[in-house]
Amino acid sequence: MGFSGVRRILLHILFWTVASLATFLLYNASIGDAKVTLQVVLLSLPAHLFYFYIVAYIGLPKLLFRKHYVAFGVFLVSCMLLATVLFRIIEILVVEDLINAVMVRDSPGFIWHKMDGSFWERLTRTKYFIIAMEETNIAVWLALTIKFFKMYTERRQAALQAELEFLKGQVHPHFLFNTLNNLYALTLQHSPRSPQIVLGLSEILRYMLYECNVERVSLKRDIAILQSYVALEQLRYEERLDLTFSINGDPGAHQIAPLLVLPLVENAFKHGASEDAGAPWINIDLRVHDDHFKFKIANSRPEQAPNDAAVHFGNIGLRNVRKRLEILYPGAHQLRTVAEDDTFIAILEVALNKHLQ
Repeated sequence: MGFSGVRRILLHILFWTVASLATFLLYNASIGDAKVTLQVVLLSLPAHLFYFYIVAYIGLPKLLFRKHYVAFGVFLVSCMLLATVLFRIIEILVVEDLINAVMVRDSPGFIWHKMDGSFWERLTRTKYFIIAMEETNIAVWLALTIKFFKMYTERRQAALQAELEFLKGQVHPHFLFNTLNNLYALTLQHSPRSPQIVLGLSEILRYMLYECNVERVSLKRDIAILQSYVALEQLRYEERLDLTFSINGDPGAHQIAPLLVLPLVENAFKHGASEDAGAPWINIDLRVHDDHFKFKIANSRPEQAPNDAAVHFGNIGLRNVRKRLEILYPGAHQLRTVAEDDTFIAILEVALNKHLQ
């Protein structure tokens, strides 16, 4: 059993210890005998444990979270009734005798009418059955509420992580497809720069495949890969492309979710520079101040470009970036896209210390 398993067991022991102590203090106020009260609490504990663990480890995961709502409702009511019956049996056979003995000792001649009748009559007496049901449910429903939210949170985290991996995985073939197209164009021209592009592509793919399998990467490393990608694109455009890339601040001490910025740059090349037959330009400005990261990229707008920025920025790469930002940096990011007369602009701002835990 690993550390997490031991920790889980200790937390369960702690909860039931606290719950039993609270029940002890409540009962002892009316019973007035600590030894008997402790016996009563411990004897009642099996009914609570049965009720909680069968619902928590069978009902919730196998019925409720699989959306078998009717079956879960029937299961829950059945467990509630069984636990109440078990609680009443323990009361009738042992607990009530213990309490009655204390009452008679302290008040000779005391008659407790709860003990009147046969075993079956006492078990089926509505008033005391309902009281037993209430006592059975108090601690168990508190425990079940905690368990439900814990399981819900874990399942939500797992679902979000799976979605993130899917979205991040889509970046790889999307980037690869575009870069191979660029390489193909150069090989058709028998360009001597083709080997250099293959080498640069190899470095970027190595980063994507082996270094991005974590939640966060070094911001400095992510920027270095970005610079490698830009260098690859510059080889293709040569002097025709006017490109500036400025970095302000020190990214060395920060981390960021990988592959958030690359699709923005790729979009500027694919839908800006490659479609601009005139004199295309791209301006990249990256700033890091404290924990605030700001990335702005502007590119020339081709003559035949759509008027709507949403069309220009609506490709799969940017949709994935938006979705990943919503999951990883909820309420701690802003991604804006603007279409001006001769310019497309994308601005990404991220609070680096607000990453999803």
